[in-house]
Amino acid sequence: MLVLMNIWWSLPLTIIVFYLSRKLAARYKLPILNPLLIGIAVIIPILLITHTPYEHYFAGSRILNDLLQPAVVALAIPLYQQLHQIRAQWKSLISICFIGSIAAMASGTAIALWAGATPEIAASILPKSVTTPIAMAVADSIGGIPAISAACVIAVGILGAIFGHTLFKILRIPTHASRGLAMGTVSHAVGTARAAEVDYIEGAYSSLALMTCGIITSLTAPFIFPLILHLYS
Repeated sequence: MLVLMNIWWSLPLTIIVFYLSRKLAARYKLPILNPLLIGIAVIIPILLITHTPYEHYFAGSRILNDLLQPAVVALAIPLYQQLHQIRAQWKSLISICFIGSIAAMASGTAIALWAGATPEIAASILPKSVTTPIAMAVADSIGGIPAISAACVIAVGILGAIFGHTLFKILRIPTHASRGLAMGTVSHAVGTARAAEVDYIEGAYSSLALMTCGIITSLTAPFIFPLILHLYS
């Protein structure tokens, strides 16, 4: 069994793969060339071919995981710079985020139950549209599996980043505020990063939705999930 015993290689490997993925995405400008998606598609086969446990790989690149929370906080900078516009619209913005959060939780959970998922799996899927730390905490509090929630969060974020703006064009949604709120509500930090790349104002509104929907989901999930289970039964 071939195992890369030294953990020093995982950090430079991750950085190099991400850098090349960014260069590729910038050159061809195709939504499918999402750096996160390419990174997953490259690194997972490397770990499988070398029979390297994920825990071993993660130990060498832990610093990137530790930088995740400061990176999410940094998304508040464009939000602060657009604060004067947000103050004038706060009632509408809170209402939109509330409706979006409830819809995101209810739709995913209902579809999972309809497809035959157990309540434990459905609880893991419920917080799929908020950022990973919140989703894992919410899933754990309502009887879900945090690891499954994290996987669902990554999948939803990538899908939103890849297909979100294409869908906006199909639906003819031109305003940056509407696009940003939609991306932040359903695709959390990954979608917000993509929105910020497309337009600065869009990124600000997406940051707002990211934080607001995270709070709303964490507060309402313990009440929404039992209600959905009751209605389904």
